[in-house]
Amino acid sequence: MTARTEKSAPVLAVNRKAFHDYSVLERIEAGVELRGSEVKSIKSGKVNLVGGFATAVGDELFLRDVHITPYEQATYFNHEATRPRRLLMRGREIRKLVSRVERMGLAIVPLKMYVKRRWIKIELGLCKGKKKGDKREVLRTRTADMEAARAMGNARRK
Repeated sequence: MTARTEKSAPVLAVNRKAFHDYSVLERIEAGVELRGSEVKSIKSGKVNLVGGFATAVGDELFLRDVHITPYEQATYFNHEATRPRRLLMRGREIRKLVSRVERMGLAIVPLKMYVKRRWIKIELGLCKGKKKGDKREVLRTRTADMEAARAMGNARRK
């Protein structure tokens, strides 16, 4: 047998605002139960993860408030834009995730959506919300790092 090399998965959508509003403690991969028109729309790049989150209902996990624009060429089989979508994970993983969310007061936030082999996957983040001061501190350090790098670049040119 030959070893199969994994290509980098094409990223379809990224939730940049999640990295600004939350500190990501852990990343989890999950499948998403989708309809045909949703797949077509996602592959054409018409998905918005901002404001999305996952909730547990019984032994299942659902992705809520993720906006997938209805596919234009679909007929009356089209989908609702922000309907709850079931996440495909093992029951053991869901129970472990839900217990951590309840115990530690965390949130499950979608970070990015990508294609893996022929399946559309979503990367979820187990996140803790940042406070306003934390966000400012991150901006302050990022600005200081950029200015230092710029100064080093200018010093090398002289």
